[in-house]
Amino acid sequence: MSDVDEWGPELVSAIRKYALQNAVEYNGSGKSGSVLGRLLSEFPELRADAKQLIPLISEQVDESNMLANEFGLEHVREILKLTNPEALNREKQKKRIGLPDLEISKGNNVILRFAPNPNGPLSIGHSRGVVINSEYAKKYSGKVILRFDDTDTKVKPPLESAYSMIEEEFEWISGVKPDLVIRASSRMEIYLEAAEEMISRGICYVCRCTASEFKALRDSKEACICRGRRVEQNILDWKMMIGGEIDEGGAVVRVKTDLELPNPALRDWPALRIQHTAHPIVGNRYKVWPLLDFQSAVEDHLQGVTHIVRGKDLMDSTRKQTLLYELLEWDYPQTLYWGRVKLLDFGGFSTSSIRKSVENGDYSGWDDPRLPTVAALRRRGFSSESLREFWIELGLSQKDISIPMQSIESKNSKIIDKSSERRSFIQGPRELHITSENGDEIDNYGSISIRRHPDYPEMGERKWDLGDGSIFISKNDYTEGLIRLKDFADVEIKGDTAKILSREKNDSLPIIHWVSSKNCIEADMIISRGNEIDNVVGMIENIDVKAGQTLQLERMGFAKVERISDSGKVSLIWLHG
Repeated sequence: MSDVDEWGPELVSAIRKYALQNAVEYNGSGKSGSVLGRLLSEFPELRADAKQLIPLISEQVDESNMLANEFGLEHVREILKLTNPEALNREKQKKRIGLPDLEISKGNNVILRFAPNPNGPLSIGHSRGVVINSEYAKKYSGKVILRFDDTDTKVKPPLESAYSMIEEEFEWISGVKPDLVIRASSRMEIYLEAAEEMISRGICYVCRCTASEFKALRDSKEACICRGRRVEQNILDWKMMIGGEIDEGGAVVRVKTDLELPNPALRDWPALRIQHTAHPIVGNRYKVWPLLDFQSAVEDHLQGVTHIVRGKDLMDSTRKQTLLYELLEWDYPQTLYWGRVKLLDFGGFSTSSIRKSVENGDYSGWDDPRLPTVAALRRRGFSSESLREFWIELGLSQKDISIPMQSIESKNSKIIDKSSERRSFIQGPRELHITSENGDEIDNYGSISIRRHPDYPEMGERKWDLGDGSIFISKNDYTEGLIRLKDFADVEIKGDTAKILSREKNDSLPIIHWVSSKNCIEADMIISRGNEIDNVVGMIENIDVKAGQTLQLERMGFAKVERISDSGKVSLIWLHG
């Protein structure tokens, strides 16, 4: 018999579903190869484990065929009807949109956690975890814990400023405060005490083998010499570890598992290691630090976490932690997975690589508009609602996908359009002077009124004083001939004059935007294009322009007003089209 426990209940349930489905479709003669194909279609990340899965699949296929042959196909259909009704009709299966329901044990309150490493503030990818966990907590009147997994002092050392930034970003994204905030580094005594107890119980042991020595033994399913030592010797080595008497790499604490497990990563996996690098919060107080799989497993149990939502790349973490929970006779939380989402516009950024680039001065800060960070999105003027809608709609598909930023931008446009007043921004301004139909100059052209938003008259109007007819258009729009000045008149441009031909609109003429010299002020705007950044200058219509305001610029798109100088100069940052 194969060991079904190591694969987890979700995977075993999926194999059984496809085995029963296959038995029905092939009249009790289901095939393991067909079931494997369907399974890998749902869980493509398991392709590397296909050979190890065959024994378990064969068992389920044989059992399903036996049920079909001894009790009839209708009996198997009834089982599917109770457990997986969607499997009765493959053609009618539909892609799930939105968040699936959680399985909740009777009497249990839903408790989730979002656990970033604070080696930098949040990225767009992190926002998925904030949204999914907080939305589930809202849906089930549960709790969500913000936990800083900050026990790596060497490879991904925490950034002290990131803690407060992440707390603020969590609230901005989700719209709620976390129910509890935990720093793992402040709970080190708990993890160390737990480790010592597990060593005393023989659940863990101290391994003094080198990494290469242990890997060779692990891969050949052989025990290292440290595995069989007495508890007293393990405790003695443990005391030396925490006392700083053993150098980094000189020892690790391992969880004692079955060395025959098909997946080598699960065999006697490492739980704690020596790190002498100072921690930015607790300094040099500790010499031994837990690895994430151990620290997270202990903390999830202590906080009563009922559901874990994580990337499918962490399935081995689930398997490791499940093995530890079984040794400790704890109940492991229900686990849901999502696939990888790659933003085409940003490539393969990681928090560590962004941090290095920021510290090297390649970017102006974590909110540099070229970066895929939450700080950059906020600075540019994205709404948190657009992120929530995007991630909820995407749901928890395990399929790896690549998406353009336009997917998020389109949601943001729909949300902010109704509140974004229109203004004109003239890039590279060229001054023209308006003349009357007969070419005469006029002392005062009066004023015109333009809606603040074309679709919402209740938002009011902005009034332009035309004065003596001095206006600005973009040099990119300049051409001699006939054009329409938006919301004003058809004109003929010749040299530095624009002669009015008609106030009535001629639909055949191209339309350009403009500003009156009486109602504009100097402005600049930051525009990011890929990894390049431009600072364009021009003139902006200055009617009721306020810092922090998001505007839709005529014929350009959305931009946010970052600041207004004492002289009135307006600085904007480009959002999106």
